[in-house]
Amino acid sequence: MRNLVRNITLFTAGVVVGAFLMQPSAAQQSQSAGLRLNHVGIYAKDYNESMRFYTQTIGLKEAFTIKDAAGKPTLTYLQITKDTFLEIAPATAERPAGLSHVGIWPENLAATVAALRQRGVKVDDPRTGATLTSITNVTDPNGVRLELLDFLPGSLPRKAIDDWK
Repeated sequence: MRNLVRNITLFTAGVVVGAFLMQPSAAQQSQSAGLRLNHVGIYAKDYNESMRFYTQTIGLKEAFTIKDAAGKPTLTYLQITKDTFLEIAPATAERPAGLSHVGIWPENLAATVAALRQRGVKVDDPRTGATLTSITNVTDPNGVRLELLDFLPGSLPRKAIDDWK
């Protein structure tokens, strides 16, 4: 279990570093033109400890938190760059600590969903998530969930992006 948590932490750190180092011109020339990494979601074994680590130790800014009816956080977006986030949600018995998903922001969600379906990929119908974002899911061959998203007007990530300073 310790190795799994260590591996997930290393993977997340790699994504964070990659987001900082990736040059826009290189990304625009790839075959994935129109797709951007928007966030990586993790289930935290200790939500409060993870929040302290990412905000106080790493220095990420809390963009927003969604809470349940009892006032407990269900997920938090931490802002890495203007449009790149780390999503942290508490782990549960059904959602063990580790990687939750990778959030990919296509230029055109509907066109991306149609193209994937045309290629035989099973893609869920888009729905509006808790962040007021249109999202759908695809699972890669390794079992990793890819969350394809589009920011609706008034969505929480869109507001964080627009408020970035």
